[in-house]
Amino acid sequence: MATQLDMTRIPRHIAVIMDGNGRWATERGLERNLGHQAGVETVRRITSECVRLGVKYLTLYTFSTENWNRPANEVAALMGLVLSSLEDEIFMKNNVRFQVIGDMQRLPEAVRQKLQETIDHTAKNNAMTMVVALSYSARWEITQAVRNIAREAIEGSDTMEQALDKLQDIDEQMVSNHLTTSFMPDPDLLIRTGGELRISNYLLWQIAYSELYFCDTYWPDFNEEHLHQAIASFQQRQRRFGKTEAQVEQEEKAGQ
Repeated sequence: MATQLDMTRIPRHIAVIMDGNGRWATERGLERNLGHQAGVETVRRITSECVRLGVKYLTLYTFSTENWNRPANEVAALMGLVLSSLEDEIFMKNNVRFQVIGDMQRLPEAVRQKLQETIDHTAKNNAMTMVVALSYSARWEITQAVRNIAREAIEGSDTMEQALDKLQDIDEQMVSNHLTTSFMPDPDLLIRTGGELRISNYLLWQIAYSELYFCDTYWPDFNEEHLHQAIASFQQRQRRFGKTEAQVEQEEKAGQ
């Protein structure tokens, strides 16, 4: 499949909902935590392959704000797994920069410290940026952006009338600039593994025009071939962004 891919049309940014770890383990008579551990191995493989293919941003939905409602022992195990999986090898070997998005204040201090250390240590890597969505939800992110925009308008004004005038200037670009993802482009391709057909509060603003790809494969079993299939599906689609098919084809011809 890799040889069939158009290497000039590799998605610049791939976002992934890594679903199915728990079910993978349960179906094998294992504890759910072992499924999450197996999922980390998949992250290593897919990261390396994305770098090889030329993907520039890989965003992984690791732990949602809703996941805090899971059993305490599973949450604790997941936090421990975050600590143990942030190894230099996966980043330095592949020249990958690490970033994180989400509500960091809810994370244990040891996890926050390790995340920051990894961000700092990989800051100069430039082959690809891996972004981990941790304690993240899109509704939380958008709510935070609205609050920050309003606070800036109020703090930067002498009167409430001036603040209201500034709020009238809010546009889509301003909202995007206040999101935690402002440092990277919107995803071209969103992949969800595990057979579920929903977005689960993930990058709702950013995936407005992303191509969506769902597969039944559990994340621990998702391999390079599955990634190639998702990208091949992406390459077979025409991204119109509200335009007609004829308009897109005309623009493509003009750009050749």
